[in-house]
Amino acid sequence: MKKSSGLRVELEIPENVNDITLTKTNLKGDWINFFFLLLLYTMQGLPLGISGAMTILLQSKKNVTYKDQAVYSITKWPFSLKLLWAPLVDALYVQKFGRRKSWLMPVQYLIGIIFMYAASDIDNLLPETGKPNIKMLAYIFFMMNFLAATQDIVVDGWALTILKRNNVGYASTCNASGQTIGSMIGSMVLILFTSEEFCNKYLRNTPAVGGIVSVKSLFYGWGIIFILVTTLVCIFKKEKDIVFEDDHEKINVVHNYLLLWDILKLPSIQILMIIMITSKIGYAVTDNVSTLKLVDAGVSKEDLSMIETVMSVINVIISFVIGKYTSGPKPISLYLKIIPSRLLLNIAFALFIYYTPKLLSLDGHGYTSIYYYPLLIFLSSIQQILMHTMFISTLAFFSRISDCRIGSTYMTLLNTFANLAYIWTSTASLGLIDVLSFKECSPNKCSTLKNSEYPCLNEDECIVTVSGYYVEMLICTIIGIIWYFATKNTLKKFQTMDSSHWLVNLNKTVTANRK
Repeated sequence: MKKSSGLRVELEIPENVNDITLTKTNLKGDWINFFFLLLLYTMQGLPLGISGAMTILLQSKKNVTYKDQAVYSITKWPFSLKLLWAPLVDALYVQKFGRRKSWLMPVQYLIGIIFMYAASDIDNLLPETGKPNIKMLAYIFFMMNFLAATQDIVVDGWALTILKRNNVGYASTCNASGQTIGSMIGSMVLILFTSEEFCNKYLRNTPAVGGIVSVKSLFYGWGIIFILVTTLVCIFKKEKDIVFEDDHEKINVVHNYLLLWDILKLPSIQILMIIMITSKIGYAVTDNVSTLKLVDAGVSKEDLSMIETVMSVINVIISFVIGKYTSGPKPISLYLKIIPSRLLLNIAFALFIYYTPKLLSLDGHGYTSIYYYPLLIFLSSIQQILMHTMFISTLAFFSRISDCRIGSTYMTLLNTFANLAYIWTSTASLGLIDVLSFKECSPNKCSTLKNSEYPCLNEDECIVTVSGYYVEMLICTIIGIIWYFATKNTLKKFQTMDSSHWLVNLNKTVTANRK
């Protein structure tokens, strides 16, 4: 039930929310909406895949440092900050146009425009020779990911109402599959189709200069696609008007932020926030630094992109295969079973990267061990399958406990916890590599090795005796083990708790001049 008068809002917990979400899923009558959500999440994944691929392109240039990569990593932060404007997305809209379409249309049009703007100056931002303009690239992709994060707020909220209530668990399948497909396409096309080496080897009969497409033309193409698809969605997809539904309440911006604050005050949410924000520490180095270390060791960006494409296809398949398990009432149980395997994988990656130079035989003989790439694909496959399964399980759990009446805000709040865990560990793991590395000066280039505050005047004069990668890997693995044993019982309890622990029951009067 609900009551409203002026600025007075009362949201009571619906009696049947928990029962409905636990009924058997059935997509009959929901397939069109399922594929529509899949399309929107795929559109969201495109800029994410492109901005991620830029990391590999930058690392392949010898004049880009890990400090530069740490600066560029700010492009990932919008998905961890979107909670700040999620209540605006939930509360401000044009009713006749649609609650979600009011935001979806302009956001996706702007993404297309930014693609075209980047295309117009990409030759200066990412030159063939010379150092890339890291700061400007970071600004551009930060804005693009800001818009993609806003689109995510919109679609997450729409998913809770566009699907039947007993099918909301499938929103995680659409999210994971769509983002993966979009990221795969964006990353693969940018790295492989613009690569002269790859195109001459696999796509051309006669060698030529450059890839089959340039980064400039590719960005123009993505801009046009975004504008075209957004226009088609605007014309043909009608949004359901929920104004006259019994549980609908028009909540203004102030109320939405107050509701957000009340959600944050829930004891269960506070504990979940701490658990989620610290959940990625154990795998931070494996997830964020290992690929860059492989590039440093001599693995080509084209080979890594092809492997990443294979992994993305596996992830899409995994999303549909495990959907029936994560759409049930206990998705966190699957999440917890995977954690020990992911921590063990840290050791496997550390050993693999340590022996990579020897397996590649970078000594002038041009010989690579026949076991190297099969082993790399195997390890990458295991990592991606485990990581993707945990991601889907987490999203399914969030969909279960979210209040659809303020869906965008609630889902964004929960997703912010998970995104923040990834983002801060990504920036920290990249930034700490050099700090945790043990170095000494090369005797051939430095005359003073001891008793000097600055024994090396140039980084090239230093020899890394112990890489910070391995030091950081050890620290993160130990923290991950402690985190697992400290939180597993709490997480098991959370997925069985009654809905009243997650939903807000408000009965308060709010005035515009609240003191």
